[in-house]
Amino acid sequence: MAKITEKDGRIDEKKRKTAVADFVRGLSAEHKMLIVLKSQLYGGKWEPMYQDLKNRLEGKPYIFKLANRINDDIERIEQMRQFEQQHHVDLCDYVDSVE
Repeated sequence: MAKITEKDGRIDEKKRKTAVADFVRGLSAEHKMLIVLKSQLYGGKWEPMYQDLKNRLEGKPYIFKLANRINDDIERIEQMRQFEQQHHVDLCDYVDSVE
């Protein structure tokens, strides 16, 4: 994981790029699908997709039907959202299709 330098409190850019590349390489097809959906259906934001899934679990109206693996998708979203925040990146910039 990229380290924050004590000098300026910022993540070393080379280490950040390496961490992002390693993270993206390790993503499953399900993770990549969520990133593509985030980009194409939810304006590049996790929260509307996350709320859709939560609403579906609670029987409330929702926008998009993702499949029957809602709890797994919620966990994936939380993991990827945390990674984006830690590394100051948007995974949509690195994943544009499901392989």
